Amino acid sequence: MMSRIVLLIALIMTLAPAAGTAQAVGPRKKKPNIVFLLADDLRWNVLGGTGDKLAKTPNIDALAKRGINFRNTFVTTSICAVSRASIMSGQYARRHKINDFQKPFTPEAWARTYAMLLKAAGYRIGFIGKFGVGSKMPAASFDYWKGFPGQGAYFGKGQTVHLTHRMGDQALEFLKNCKKDQPFCLSLSFKAVHAMDAAKREFPPDPRDENLFKDTTFPIPKTADAKYFLSMHKFVQDSESRKRWQRRFKTPEMFQTILRDYYRLATGMDREVGRIVAELDRLGLAEDTIIIFTSDNGFFFGEHGLADKWYLYEESIRIPLIIFDPALRNDQRNRHLDAMALNIDFAPTMLDYAGVAIPKSMQGASLRRWIQGESPKWRDDWFYEHYTAAKIIPPSEGVRTPRWTYLRWMKDAKNPVEELYDLRSDPLQERNLAPIVEHQKTLHQLRARWQQLRKDLE
Repeated sequence: MMSRIVLLIALIMTLAPAAGTAQAVGPRKKKPNIVFLLADDLRWNVLGGTGDKLAKTPNIDALAKRGINFRNTFVTTSICAVSRASIMSGQYARRHKINDFQKPFTPEAWARTYAMLLKAAGYRIGFIGKFGVGSKMPAASFDYWKGFPGQGAYFGKGQTVHLTHRMGDQALEFLKNCKKDQPFCLSLSFKAVHAMDAAKREFPPDPRDENLFKDTTFPIPKTADAKYFLSMHKFVQDSESRKRWQRRFKTPEMFQTILRDYYRLATGMDREVGRIVAELDRLGLAEDTIIIFTSDNGFFFGEHGLADKWYLYEESIRIPLIIFDPALRNDQRNRHLDAMALNIDFAPTMLDYAGVAIPKSMQGASLRRWIQGESPKWRDDWFYEHYTAAKIIPPSEGVRTPRWTYLRWMKDAKNPVEELYDLRSDPLQERNLAPIVEHQKTLHQLRARWQQLRKDLE
């Protein structure tokens, strides 16, 4: 298997477009190191640097002040396995065809992931944490492997050290064995802030953080009111999202308990980010290392009467994205960009920085030119799709533009149900405009755009 993958990578590197194409920008003195930090279920606005005054994330906030904050970043499918496959491959689900938790990449597709292409280019590659794609782990593909299948556990049998802290220790171990004359790429995939499948405590934090937020009262979202849920379609009301709402947000007391633990997990993750940044500095690697911090999808705090993610609402699809490039001048730092970035852009961005050819199979685009202060020609809309666990999660597709959300429920493909929201006047997506006469022109335009994007992707 490994020899076949190596041959495939060599072929791809030969046939792919040269690194000097429009997506590659300017040579560096040496190939940069890359640290890719992926949170799990972290919505875009639960960081101090993204405006949350209650969050305690000083290290991630400091990273944002030294780098670039993409404040309009989204996932093309909002669920762990599919989003992670999109992140690794730079592809929509319609191309990588991974729509469940068991299916792995084919050898050919795996050879085209950012990690394997960086390895072929001479990078030392490491993976830590929740792999998330398929049940068989590709440990032999990595120079350093501390990944695990499934969801993992914050505290395994007999363990007293929190998983997030153990993953931080593993990251430091990887970095200590890196050499300055060989570039590296470390992909660290936190379990935090994802829930556990546990009856007693779904979001168990590091014991060191137990006292955080104990006196904090988190505001209940406006759209958590029952009237918003009652306006939802019956197949959404009967979905897994509502069942998990009953388990987590049914009462104000439950809401406060969940959010306190969720924010504690975010703080624990932030502490490990700080340790990694400090270790890079201690080892003299900081000035050659690009750091990317993001999430695999968003998370409902009871908005629309829902929990978890999955649907084309802002709480579910929007994620944080912070990119630190040590080569930026001081006047280029601490910028907030509104260009719409997608999870399929992460792989092309890393390859671009490494000077590695971006395969034509990747559907995302490098963000490097935005980071360097340019304004390249860019997307002004994108396609959403979700077909995982269709028996308990209603399948859906749609289009997101800077102003509009067009959501098309695909439970009955012959009789789809449509929703339309004007984010400019209705950022909380409170009023579905699809049935309103004066908005039919916009509805028809977005329906046509959905059809075109769908056709293009197929």
